[in-house]
Amino acid sequence: MKPTLVILAAGMGSRYGGLKQLDEVGPNGEAIIDYSLFDAIRAGFGKVVFIIRRDFEDAFKERFDKKLKGKINVEYVFQELTDLPAGFSVPEGREKPWGTGHAIRAARNVVKEPFSAINADDFYGFEAYETVARFLTGDVDDNQYAMVGYRLDKTLSENGSVSRGLCVTNAQQNLVDIEELTQITNETEGIFYYKDNEKVGLKGYETVSMNFWGFHPSLFTHLEEGFVSFLKEKGNEMKSEFFIPMYVDELIKAEKTEVKVLTSNASWFGVTYQEDKPVVKDRINQLIAEGKYPSKLW
Repeated sequence: MKPTLVILAAGMGSRYGGLKQLDEVGPNGEAIIDYSLFDAIRAGFGKVVFIIRRDFEDAFKERFDKKLKGKINVEYVFQELTDLPAGFSVPEGREKPWGTGHAIRAARNVVKEPFSAINADDFYGFEAYETVARFLTGDVDDNQYAMVGYRLDKTLSENGSVSRGLCVTNAQQNLVDIEELTQITNETEGIFYYKDNEKVGLKGYETVSMNFWGFHPSLFTHLEEGFVSFLKEKGNEMKSEFFIPMYVDELIKAEKTEVKVLTSNASWFGVTYQEDKPVVKDRINQLIAEGKYPSKLW
């Protein structure tokens, strides 16, 4: 059975301004999401599920239906504020959905096979899709999930500091903890982050999480249980979010699953601000020049 790719594309990108998921960065108008699809198809994925807002539907279908026909099966699922377990309702005044865990949960009725979940606006690289596809067609089971880990120095920004989740693993390369590091900068004398106002050095080869996951469909049962607990505790908060990394960490700590950290030589890059766009265009043009992608994907 071929694995499925779940793309989290419901966010608007408030810091960016506009629908950055479809912003053109390739030489023939390709968005980052086009490169994700291209890589997933050649890595052996059989279906893509777009998690979107209902008002994005026409734009996404116009963009993808024709070009993907015959290449990969396509489903559209809506992340909606009102999609809640029985017995719960949206608190008055709440406007935003409930985070990435809620977004993945929205795919529960269309995903019955092992799957990956990614961010729509992150470029992960073909090697990462190839690595996770091997896991999803071989080692995954209801007690074994995976996360693609990246070398820290291949995820840094030229435009300022970043936050990254530092992966702590055991001898079996299973994830034990994710330590959130903030204000990571790549300076002349090395890579540093700040902890309690103290500057701490990093090597650059540390493994970090960029939210590229490999899951068994058993995750949906866990998500339902976890989301109910979350809503009981924080459901009345206006901006509370059910984040997938935090919930996976809960599953690990409760010994309900193990998460294998898959290493890859792929380079990650993404668009957070408008100022990042020229850098992304340059990186894509470089990969095309190296023969890793055709100048026209479709």
